[in-house]
Amino acid sequence: MNEHPKIVICDCDHKNVDVEAGVFAAAGMDFKWLHCVTQEEVIAQCQGAVCFLNQYARMDEAVFKAIPTLKFIVRYGVGVDNVNLADATKYGVQVCNVPDYGMNEVADQAMALLLSVVRKTWLLGSRVQAGAWDYAEAIPVRRLSTLTVGIVGTGRIGSEFAKRLRPFGCKIIAFDTGYSQPSRHFPEEIEYCGSLEELLSRSDVVSLHCSLNEDNQRMMNEETFAQMKDGSYFINVSRGGLVDEAALDAALTSGKLAGAGIDVVMKEPLDRTSPLLCHPNLMITPHMAWYSEEAALELKRKCAEEAVRFLNGEPARYPVNTL
Repeated sequence: MNEHPKIVICDCDHKNVDVEAGVFAAAGMDFKWLHCVTQEEVIAQCQGAVCFLNQYARMDEAVFKAIPTLKFIVRYGVGVDNVNLADATKYGVQVCNVPDYGMNEVADQAMALLLSVVRKTWLLGSRVQAGAWDYAEAIPVRRLSTLTVGIVGTGRIGSEFAKRLRPFGCKIIAFDTGYSQPSRHFPEEIEYCGSLEELLSRSDVVSLHCSLNEDNQRMMNEETFAQMKDGSYFINVSRGGLVDEAALDAALTSGKLAGAGIDVVMKEPLDRTSPLLCHPNLMITPHMAWYSEEAALELKRKCAEEAVRFLNGEPARYPVNTL
C-alpha cells in the first residue's frame, strides 16, 4: 500500500470496511482507513489524499486549504450539513452524497413512528411492561383514514413515505420549497400547499422529510408548533437541527401535540438529562432510520464506487455542489 494513497476513509466508525476494500481492490486502488475526530487530526493524518470518504468530521476551508491535493469528498449518508459547500466549491472540491441507499428504510421508520404514536402502541406497550392493563390510558385514538398527513419535503424519502400512507386511506398534503422548479418531479396525487403555515394548520400529522441548511434551522419552533392543530402529531426522521427542542418539549407539555416520534436530535446522542425523555407520548429512536443490513452494505459500496469513478475521470453519480 502506498504511504500516501489517494483515497482516505478519514473518520468511519463502522465495524469494518470490507465492502469498500473489495471495491477498491477490484479497481486496483489503494486506500487508508483512519478514525479522525477533529479537523486537526484530519489535516495531520490525511496529507496527500485526493478523495475522502467522510462520515462526521467537519469539512470546510481549514481542511481544504491545508490539504490542497483534496479534490473529492463523498459522505456516508444523505445529508452534507457537516460540509461547507461554498468553501468546497471555492477550493475546487467536488462533494457527493448517497441519497438513495436507505430511502425505503427511512420511509418505513417514519411510518413506524406514525403508527406507534397515533395508535399509541409505544405508550401502551411500555405501560403493560410496567404492569398495567388498561387500553383506556390511550384514549383518544383516531382512525387513520380520517387523518390528514402533511409531508414537509417530497424528495426521494418524502415520496416513498407518501406511498406507504396511501393504503391507510389518509389524506396526503405536502409542502416543498422546490415545488416551482421545473426540473423536479413531484407525485401528482399529492395536494401541495402554498406555504408551510397552511400545511401545519391543516395537518393532523406533520412529518419532516427535508434536508438541513442555513435557511431552515429550527424551522419547527414555538411559532410553527403553535400553527399546528391542537392534539396533532409530529414526526421527524430528517435532521435534529430542524427542530427547536425546547419548543417541542413545550408543545408536548402543554398538550398542543398529542404525541411525537423522532429519530434525530440536535446533539447526538441525546443527553440523559434532556426534558424530552420525560414525555411518555414521545418515541425516540437513536438515528437508525437509515439502517437495514441491506442499506448498510449498499451505502458502503456506493461511497467506494463514487470515489473510483472520480479517480477514473468519470462523472460523479451523486454530485451535491457544482464546480
